[in-house]
Amino acid sequence: MAEATKKYIDWYLFLATTLLMLLSLAFVYTASASYSSEVLKHGTESVFFSHTIKTLIGFLMMIAAILPDYKFYQKISKPLIILSVFALIVVFAFAAEKGAHRWINVGFISFQPSDLARIALILHLANLLARNNQHIKSFKEGFLPMMVWMFMLMVLIALEPNMSTVVAFFLISISMMFIGNVNIKHLLLTFAIILVVGVGYSLTASYRVNRLMAYFSKADTTVVSNPAVKYQLDQSLLALGNGGLTGVGLGQSRQSQLFLPESYSDFIFSIVGEELGFVGLFFILGLYIFIIYRGFKIAKNAPDLFGYFVATGITISFSIYVLLNIGVNCGLLPTTGLPLPFISHGGTAVLFNSLAIGILLNISSQTNVFAKKNPLVESLDSSPVEMPEELKEINIIDPNQQNNETT
Repeated sequence: MAEATKKYIDWYLFLATTLLMLLSLAFVYTASASYSSEVLKHGTESVFFSHTIKTLIGFLMMIAAILPDYKFYQKISKPLIILSVFALIVVFAFAAEKGAHRWINVGFISFQPSDLARIALILHLANLLARNNQHIKSFKEGFLPMMVWMFMLMVLIALEPNMSTVVAFFLISISMMFIGNVNIKHLLLTFAIILVVGVGYSLTASYRVNRLMAYFSKADTTVVSNPAVKYQLDQSLLALGNGGLTGVGLGQSRQSQLFLPESYSDFIFSIVGEELGFVGLFFILGLYIFIIYRGFKIAKNAPDLFGYFVATGITISFSIYVLLNIGVNCGLLPTTGLPLPFISHGGTAVLFNSLAIGILLNISSQTNVFAKKNPLVESLDSSPVEMPEELKEINIIDPNQQNNETT
């Protein structure tokens, strides 16, 4: 691969991501106004202000992630994943209340370690794939080290419990290892084991069973013991149906008036569809597809294996979260709790998605693909410079030769 030299970032990726951030401010405000006013009793802007602050911090994190050489992330990948494991253990060990334990409350801020763990996993898998590339087919030297970290994080997240994030982690890891040319037999065996264990674990909790029954039963409400699960999906589909082609108008959503639960976070895609219609959703999807395209282009032109695997992992992660969230909102997948990148009021997800894009932009600055070009310099480099005829007639004497003759 080409030698790394600092050039210019992929400004198209930067602008597309920034546009999504700005659009999210309007979407979160319209989707959360009723909830902030009627439930939180803090006025219509409560959730909006929280999201605005996190978006601003995320934007600054994206800029900061561009500054160091991206190989810095290779050096800190192992300490970062160890920190993620420790944070997940803290969540599991010291959670006070019953139910799902996914957050660490540190005074003025709540922190979700699984978001940090996702970035740490991508960086460390990329490090292992690049470092052990010569032994990648080996079970002990190539496959096993990656499996240890992947399983450790997945088990800790499953204990929260947070099965949707476990599924996302598994898909990201398997995709990276497949692209990294890991032995396909090892991957198939792992996939089979995870599938069996995952199905069995999903049936151990009534709320997960209800979600699966609501998904497979569709119109038959008699088989669902908890109608609230199916109610959320029905309201989501109703919002998309109300939107039609051009939508009911920004801020005119009916489903956000406390009819659709989580309307400003996991199900904000449906609210956008109701307010802006198919046209608005098509534009949002276009931005996502464009970001994914630029991400894979950066990976293709990365200066080394680590950069290639990091860019690939970040782009795959982004794609999976987009597909899973949209699939849930449209009723194509069972209901899960994954936010829509850069649009949902996703808490720390906004921060770490911004960090991931910043790392991707960092790699893009060393691909020699996005450098600014000077047409004059290009023309001089590409075509030979011929001496004018009048200069050819001038007898130019070499100074060294002149000195010798004088001597």
